[in-house]
Amino acid sequence: MTEQHLKLTRRTLIAAATMAAVLPGVSFAQSSYPNGTITFVCAFPAGSGADILVRFFSEKVAAVSKQTVIVENKPGANGNIAAEYVSRAKPDGYTVYVHSGTSTAANMSLFKKPAIDVTKALRGVQFINKQPFMIAVAADSPIKDMKQLTEHLKAKAGDATYGSTATSGKVLAEVYLQLAGVSATEVAYKTGPDSLNDITSGQLDFAALDPVFALSQQREGRLRLLAVGSPQRMKSTPEIPAIKEYGLNVDQLGWWGVFVPAKTPDDVVLKLNALFRDVLDQPETEAFLNKFGGDVYKGTPKEVDELLAKTVEEWRAYVALAKIPQN
Repeated sequence: MTEQHLKLTRRTLIAAATMAAVLPGVSFAQSSYPNGTITFVCAFPAGSGADILVRFFSEKVAAVSKQTVIVENKPGANGNIAAEYVSRAKPDGYTVYVHSGTSTAANMSLFKKPAIDVTKALRGVQFINKQPFMIAVAADSPIKDMKQLTEHLKAKAGDATYGSTATSGKVLAEVYLQLAGVSATEVAYKTGPDSLNDITSGQLDFAALDPVFALSQQREGRLRLLAVGSPQRMKSTPEIPAIKEYGLNVDQLGWWGVFVPAKTPDDVVLKLNALFRDVLDQPETEAFLNKFGGDVYKGTPKEVDELLAKTVEEWRAYVALAKIPQN
């Protein structure tokens, strides 16, 4: 190397060091990821069930990555605002969407003009959990299982009602009703607590609820959980049968995942995948997810992308089946 080349090399190194000092947190080599503050985007308000989950993982990923991880709440439009925000962020691995893959996929059918095509604007990183919605009745209800619920609804000959607090609950209920050959009118609620009095008083014949709320109310002795919407029983709640056990082909397994902008480099995605895998391997994480009715779920970025695309297609059929109007 000539003396002139050496001088140029020194100048380049000095310039890079100066830029690093002026712009702290900027990584000049992808191999150094992560090397700066990571933002986890949550699609629900602070204090919500989703927020609790996202903040749990932010603390755990911060510990294994030895980097600061903050949570930014961007609620609204059923998660569309948060998803679009992440899709338009710099694809460097420092803006991460931790959200329900089921809801992310469902929005492609629930909205006439989705802001983004999630299968093209986002890429998968890692799974988090499997978490199905649940069919519930009041704890003192004479209905003990799904067979008895079906018989009860048949006897009411169309005068029955059910409660739901989310699109996933409505879809689960409507698919069950159609497969069982019975009917009931939906009563929609903004939140689980809003529906509780009507369930426990018997004004509603049953409800399709998210597992976090359903399990908490079961522990308080207010609800009886008849079945889960997953194709088989969950490891976290082995005592609750799957609807499929009653001869009804219900296969609605909700799942959560981790996503980044579509153009995020492969090496960054793989490192982020590994960070989440480290967290998912911890017994404390399994206990946390089990508490809310979820089972640990791990996979490759490619598997996340494939399941997201599959879920998008499944929800086109679900929305049509449940006759859900588009927003």
